[in-house]
Amino acid sequence: MAYLYQRPGGRCEIRESHSTPRGPRSRTLVSFQGALTPELLDRAESAARRPLDREAIERRARQLGIAVRERRADAAARRTLALLRSGAALDPRLASLLSEALAELPREPIPERLADAAEWIGASDVERGRALRDVLRLYGAIAASPDAAPPPDGDRFPRFESRREAS
Repeated sequence: MAYLYQRPGGRCEIRESHSTPRGPRSRTLVSFQGALTPELLDRAESAARRPLDREAIERRARQLGIAVRERRADAAARRTLALLRSGAALDPRLASLLSEALAELPREPIPERLADAAEWIGASDVERGRALRDVLRLYGAIAASPDAAPPPDGDRFPRFESRREAS
């Protein structure tokens, strides 16, 4: 069984446990620092003696707060979606081949509340940051406008005070 082990100093290991005459032991399949990537999982899988549950390791990494990079195919699909949504043209022959390949993959319906966020699927961090700054500027302009609601009277939050009882 393979598992994720977090060492002091930010290093992580994907390890595999096995039984020996002297008791259970584990061996390191791959050691890394930073994000867990598909390439690291590939290396661990090739070094493992038993099947590796990639999804369980990714799930555990998220629980431990370790960044997990997406699958290479997912990243390519996000970039392609972003290009198509921005109006980029695609060679009709490639579109046909892509459509045929996608038709064979399992599908899952998109929840209605996520459909509105579809334009952000392929957005870069720079684009997302720019949009966030625009929203914050808009909020600042609304809050500073003369028609904005006045701040509530008194303290917004109650003050915490220690009461000393008279002895």
